[in-house]
Amino acid sequence: MITGIQGIRLRRAAAVAVTSGALLATGALTAAPAQAVSTPSIVAKGGYLMNNANGTTLFDKKKDTPLSTGSTTKIMTAKVVLGQSNLNLDAKVTIKKIYSDYVVKNNASQAHLIVGDKVSVRQLLYGLMLPSGCDAAYALADKYGSGSTTSARVKSFIGKMNTAAKNLGLKNTHFDSFDGIGNGNNYSTPRDLTKIASSAMKSSTFRTIVKTKSYTAKTVTKTGSTRTMNPWKNTNGLLSSYSGTIGVKTGSGPEAKYCLVFAATRNGKTVIGTVLASTSITQRETDAKKLLNYGFAKLG
Repeated sequence: MITGIQGIRLRRAAAVAVTSGALLATGALTAAPAQAVSTPSIVAKGGYLMNNANGTTLFDKKKDTPLSTGSTTKIMTAKVVLGQSNLNLDAKVTIKKIYSDYVVKNNASQAHLIVGDKVSVRQLLYGLMLPSGCDAAYALADKYGSGSTTSARVKSFIGKMNTAAKNLGLKNTHFDSFDGIGNGNNYSTPRDLTKIASSAMKSSTFRTIVKTKSYTAKTVTKTGSTRTMNPWKNTNGLLSSYSGTIGVKTGSGPEAKYCLVFAATRNGKTVIGTVLASTSITQRETDAKKLLNYGFAKLG
């Protein structure tokens, strides 16, 4: 029989062993490892996401690979217009038949502007960014390009788009159209497009427009009466399906497939990104939501 001090020590050691075993069995002594944020997989050929506050990359997939951009081109169209000196958003533009003929010929998305109507620049920007009106894009290019003919002014405006891209330091972007209906040389990359959008979002007018779900324009007809247009609906489904979405622009086409430039703010943090050449409207939104969730999880 073990007695005295030795026995007391043995009984204490046994008690500690039993207690430690119970704690280990319940996991009380083992801290669960921090759950790593897994990098998402997207269907789009290219994708990019950045922290809008400092430009830090959060995700990339072929971020610098040039791809067709479809109507996400119109982000630059709007940026160039909003960058004009002494811009008057209430200035009126008369809608020409050539704009209407253009969208019919190309079976393009349109704001259904009426020939002869006088439409303000502000309204044209809504028509450009919400229903992705190629007629609105044509009108803006004709208004803000330089030259004595429509074709010369359009060429000048596209030149301004390329100059703006160079001024942002973009090396993998080139525009040959004002609306994304390219002529074989209209392209950008996921990272470049994200930078264009981030720059455009510095404009309060642009921010207001791209987060608007629906807009009803009242135009002035040839006779001076007021025409109330059918409401323009924003093609960006994230505005209704992802909390915190603040923009930006959809795009699609035979070559571009399905594109989306997107931005959202949560808990005071804004992330902005692009997916190019996804497989459907639903898939581009799914891709974007994956990237947004990932971005916000990484930022904490």
